Amino acid sequence: MAHGVRVLCALALALVSGLALAQDGPAKKDGAGDPTAVSEDSGKWFDADGNPTFKVEEDGTVDWYTYSGFRRYHAECHVCHGPAGDGSTYAPALTKSLRAISYTDFMDVVVNGRTNVSSAQENVMPAFGTNPNVMCYLDDIYIYLRARANGAVDRVRPPKRADKPDAFTEAEAACMGH
Repeated sequence: MAHGVRVLCALALALVSGLALAQDGPAKKDGAGDPTAVSEDSGKWFDADGNPTFKVEEDGTVDWYTYSGFRRYHAECHVCHGPAGDGSTYAPALTKSLRAISYTDFMDVVVNGRTNVSSAQENVMPAFGTNPNVMCYLDDIYIYLRARANGAVDRVRPPKRADKPDAFTEAEAACMGH
């Protein structure tokens, strides 16, 4: 499949993910809200506002999307934002950001990038809207960082994980053009 078609699939996946918000009302503008998982669809968990969230069992088993988010975060994001989302000398701590920004705001920044200029420095987040290695896993990355921001998972690879749902495999294949 051509790169352009993969990008369109990735963007469509991101838009479909965002539709869950539209069904349950507007995204919160006062931060990420309560991360408690209240509903599940094909292995993916959602909070009361319809935002993707994590599910960690009492024995430490994480849902597949949190585990996938750990893997994808470390493949694409940790070079700038630190190995656990705690920030670096030139990129902010995403574990703090996810306590303050909504799911849609997170998606907007990742897709479109942004520039913050202060008297001390200029920070630039590049746009990843055309990168299928980010876009196909954007919810996963968000879910992992949300779990980190709320202290639900530690800095290391989750030791136990749920099995990969068939719906994840199908969405990944479609998005990546397989």
